[in-house]
Amino acid sequence: MSRIIAGVAGGISLANVPGDRTRPTTDRVKEALFSRLDSYGILAGARVLDLFAGSGALGVESASRGAAEVDLVELSEKAAAVCRRNAELVNKALGRTVVRVSRSGVQPFLDRLHSYDQWDLVLMDPPYTLSETELAEVLASLSPRLADGAVVVVERSSRSPEPVWPDGLERFADKKYGETRLWYAEPARQ
Repeated sequence: MSRIIAGVAGGISLANVPGDRTRPTTDRVKEALFSRLDSYGILAGARVLDLFAGSGALGVESASRGAAEVDLVELSEKAAAVCRRNAELVNKALGRTVVRVSRSGVQPFLDRLHSYDQWDLVLMDPPYTLSETELAEVLASLSPRLADGAVVVVERSSRSPEPVWPDGLERFADKKYGETRLWYAEPARQ
C-alpha cells in the first residue's frame, strides 16, 4: 500500500492497481523525486500533468504538496478507476477539486488539447513496453505544451536508453535508483 508522503494529505493511504501490469513508483524514488521538485520551488500553484498515471500516486502527491491543478491520464480502465478513488481521497482532504482523471491514451489526450493548455510539471512513468520511438513522439507532442520554466520527469528502467528529446526540450539531470532512472528535462533555452 502506498501513501501520500507530505503536504496537506500527507499520510493518506492510496489504493494500488491490482495485478502486475503497472509498476508503482517506490517510496524511496518518490521521496527523492519530490525532494528535488521541492528544491526547484515548482510545486506551489503548479499545473501538473501525470501521464501513464497508473494509480495516480505521483499526481496526487503533487496536489498534496500545493499544485493548483493536476490531470491524471490513464488508458487502463482498472487503473483509471484507482486514479479516480485516489483523486477523490486527496480532493476531499484538500476541500476542493484539484485532481481530475481522464481515461484516455496519452497521445489522443495531447491531441485534444487547446493551444492555450500548458503545464508547469509533467510526470511520465510509461510502461516499459512503450517503445523509444513512441516515447519520443509523446515528448514531441508535449514540448509545445510546456510553460516557461516547466520541468518534465520521465521514469524508466535503468536499463533503458536515454529518451530521445525533441527540439525544444533538453535534459538537465538524471538519477539512478536501483532498477529505476529518472530523467529531468526542461524547455530548451532560445
